[in-house]
Amino acid sequence: MDRTTAAIISAIVVVIAIIAAIAYYFGLVFLIRLILGICYGLLTIVFAIMFGILVYAKSKYAFASLVGLLTSAYATYQCYIWSEPMHIVYITIAYILAVVIGIWWISEPDLSLIERIRSARSLEKSGNFRAAARKYEKKEDYIKAAECYIKANMLESAAWCYEKAEKYAEAAKIYEKLAREKNESYYWKEAYEFYKKAGLKEKAAECLSNYAKDEPWYWEDVAKLYEEMGDKENAKEAWKNALEYYIKEAEEEGVFWEDVANIYEKLGETDKFREAMIKYVEYCKKEAEKDPAWYKHVAEAYERLGMKEEAEKARKKYEEFKSATYQARSER
Repeated sequence: MDRTTAAIISAIVVVIAIIAAIAYYFGLVFLIRLILGICYGLLTIVFAIMFGILVYAKSKYAFASLVGLLTSAYATYQCYIWSEPMHIVYITIAYILAVVIGIWWISEPDLSLIERIRSARSLEKSGNFRAAARKYEKKEDYIKAAECYIKANMLESAAWCYEKAEKYAEAAKIYEKLAREKNESYYWKEAYEFYKKAGLKEKAAECLSNYAKDEPWYWEDVAKLYEEMGDKENAKEAWKNALEYYIKEAEEEGVFWEDVANIYEKLGETDKFREAMIKYVEYCKKEAEKDPAWYKHVAEAYERLGMKEEAEKARKKYEEFKSATYQARSER
């Protein structure tokens, strides 16, 4: 047994011993009064703080906290004088009922009292699809919930329910519809994710292509997805779109010339591959002047160009840098 467990067990034993001693020397009634008095005293402090905050915030719930403050303070007082013990019982019952009603109320958000009482089926028949969907969702009947959400024109909630029911293709269709109706690229990404989960790669690639029109760095993912499907023609088009994006990026930040070169290599354009890779080498050499660790990338780029002698020189500089770094750390 470790020290923490032993300390916890010891503390529990001490508390039980204190409670037993109080009950023995002062009686069970005194023990009940003491426990209730402490509990209601703490509640009085909590309600007092809440009341002050809510009054300052001009909240409509200030009155409820005032009721809680007065009842808990009165219960604390009665625990002390014990003149009307039944009043404490009534207040305790009222608190328990308030907690139960509160939990029940929170469990079905956005529903009126009548909607809470009625069944999901009756709400659906009456055309109250939003409330019916909430009820079905609580019962974990996610397909029925999704159908009702669709009728209530709450499409995102419907998609969420289809996801919970593992009906990924249905969720994807909803996101695809939202993307077309709202013209927001985010929904294309969601549709892609769910079509992919559903195993519908062609639809997934189509949705990701639409997403990539607004977020062009995803064209590479589109190309790879088409390659997985064996669709060479669409993969080639996607690679061209990715190439266009990476060329723009490379003109601003030279490190992307490697990506440009990789795509040219994939498209079989050897001359352009070499041009892009040479630009990447030049970028790496400039970086290596500031940080010799970049000689590793210089060497790798020269190797891809078939320039073995230059690659060996760059690798030698990188090894010298590594050796010097290791020696400096050892001396520390």
